[in-house]
Amino acid sequence: MRQPVVRGTTFVAAAAIGALCHVVPAAADEVADFYKGRPLNIIVGYGPGGGYDAYTRALAGHMSRFIPGSPQLVVQYMPGAGSLRAANFIANVAPKDGSTLGVFSVTTALEPLFGNSAAQFDTTRFNWIGNMFSDEAACGTWKSSGIGSLKDVIGAKAEVAFGATGPGSAGNQQALVLKSLLGANLKVIQGYKGIKEVGLALERGELQAACALSVAVVKSTFDADYRAGNLKMLVQLGREKAPYFGDTFHFYSADLTAEQRAIADLVYGQSDVSRPLIGPPDMPPAILAALRKAMSDTLADATFLAAAAKMNVDITPMSGEATTKRVAEFLKTPPDIVQKAKVLMGP
Repeated sequence: MRQPVVRGTTFVAAAAIGALCHVVPAAADEVADFYKGRPLNIIVGYGPGGGYDAYTRALAGHMSRFIPGSPQLVVQYMPGAGSLRAANFIANVAPKDGSTLGVFSVTTALEPLFGNSAAQFDTTRFNWIGNMFSDEAACGTWKSSGIGSLKDVIGAKAEVAFGATGPGSAGNQQALVLKSLLGANLKVIQGYKGIKEVGLALERGELQAACALSVAVVKSTFDADYRAGNLKMLVQLGREKAPYFGDTFHFYSADLTAEQRAIADLVYGQSDVSRPLIGPPDMPPAILAALRKAMSDTLADATFLAAAAKMNVDITPMSGEATTKRVAEFLKTPPDIVQKAKVLMGP
C-alpha cells in the first residue's frame, strides 16, 4: 500500500510547478494518463496534529488506489486565519487541472456569505469532492480551569478566555454565537495555528475554554485527555446530541426563539460538513467525476475503514453531490438571518 507523503513545513510553491503542466483530460483513460507519475497535492489549511490533519492523512493513505493513474498523494500545510489562507489559495492560485485539492473548513468557505472581504472567492465555484464526516460541535475546558459547567461561563464575573485560530474559524464563530444567544461572559483570543495548539494553551492555563472541540477533533487529538477527565466538555452544539459527549448540556435544549434557532442552525449546523475535500473552480469534468468516485470508493473500502478506526477517526461519508447540496442550503439562508448572525459574531 502506497503511503502518503507528508511535508511538515508550510506549503510554498509546489503548486506553481503544477500550473505549468495543465492538462485537460476528457475520458477515463485520459484521467489515468494525467495522474500517472504525477503527485496529487492536498493543501490542509491548518497545522499538523489536529483533526483536519488526521482525517487528511487517513484519506491520503488509501485514496490513490481508487484514482486512475494512482497518483502519490502529498499532504502539505498552509495554516492561517482559520484556514482562510488555504481557501484563497485553492480558489485563486492553485492549478485548476486536478493536481491540487484543499482541506479547509466549511465555515471558511461560507465567509463570503457574511461579507468578509478577506475571503477572495465565490463559494459556489468550489468543487466539493466529498465529505468524510458529519460531526457534532462542542466547547470544552481543562480540568484545572476551575470552570465546571456552562453556567460558570454565563455567570462569570470576568470574561472567560476562549481560544481560536482566526476570525473565520469555527472556534471563533461558535463561541461568539454562544456569547450572544446564551449570554456567556467570554472573549475570544485568536491567532493559534490549529486546534492542537489551542489544546496546549488550555493545558498550560493560557486559555480557559475553547469551541471547535467536535467529536472528530476530540477523538483524533484529545481522546486520552477526554477519557482521563483532563478535557471537560461544557456544551454540545450540534442539532443532534452526540453519544460520545454523554450528558454534556445540549445547546438546543435551551429555551430558544425561532430566530435564535435559525441563527444556530446556520452557524452550528456547519458541522454537518466537517471534513470536506475541495477542488478549485473550473476543474475538468472528467477529473472531478473521477475524484468524486475515488473518494466515495475509498470511504466505503474495508481496508481504509479499518485503518481509520485504528487512528480513532470516525467516517460518515457524504458524496460530492450531497456535500454540494448541503453547502447550497447554507447559501440560501434568508438575508435577515445571515445579517443577525453576522452581528452576533462581530467583525
